[in-house]
Amino acid sequence: MAEGSGMTTPLVSQQKLLVQHREKHFTAGEVVRDVIIGVSDGLTVPFALAAGLSGAAAPSSIILTAGLAEVAAGAISMGLGGYLAAKSEADHYERELRREQEEIVSVPDTEAAEIGEILSQYGLEPHEYAPLVNALRRDPQAWLEFMMRFELGLEKPEPGRAVRSAATIAAAYVVGGLVPLAPYAFVPAAGRAMLTSAAVTLAALLFFGYVKGRFTGNRPFLSALQTAFIGAIASAAAYALAKALQLS
Repeated sequence: MAEGSGMTTPLVSQQKLLVQHREKHFTAGEVVRDVIIGVSDGLTVPFALAAGLSGAAAPSSIILTAGLAEVAAGAISMGLGGYLAAKSEADHYERELRREQEEIVSVPDTEAAEIGEILSQYGLEPHEYAPLVNALRRDPQAWLEFMMRFELGLEKPEPGRAVRSAATIAAAYVVGGLVPLAPYAFVPAAGRAMLTSAAVTLAALLFFGYVKGRFTGNRPFLSALQTAFIGAIASAAAYALAKALQLS
């Protein structure tokens, strides 16, 4: 009994430590990435288009119509791109998974040697990682997951990831795109609408950049300035091009 209690005490202590220490990690990185892609493009592309048309002296109604058409087309295009990217990632994972399964069956000794090579990179000596290699060889599924993660650096994609990515990017693009276009719905004069749109979009870029910095772990204020600067450059380039074409 005493020996049994001694064996279980460390396990109980470990469980208590794990319960007491709940780590708070941000695990929605892929969703945030999709939102960043959609909103950043949604804020800059329609604004650049509207600014360019304003530079060509187009009326607010035409600019708004063209902008909304661009937002619709852009959302579809961005969503489709997100879907294809996520689908390609899932297909790549499945191909490598099947290949790794075949290698574990056909050349198990070579795969076991690769486990040792991987563990040696973490400072483990052969006599230290040999029991781990043997344990993995007894569990083919754990062996396969180990090789996928540590040899190939691949994480299993979540089911339905492609559809969610497409919907998230498209929705974020629409939300971002409506911000610079909103002033053209209320201000008939294109010149005044453009100035209002510039102010609103700049504020939105600063806010979005700040929030993005908080979620991604970067310095929020620096992220806000970088995001606003990139958006301003894109808009200024489109406006200058429209003005140049108008004068020519």
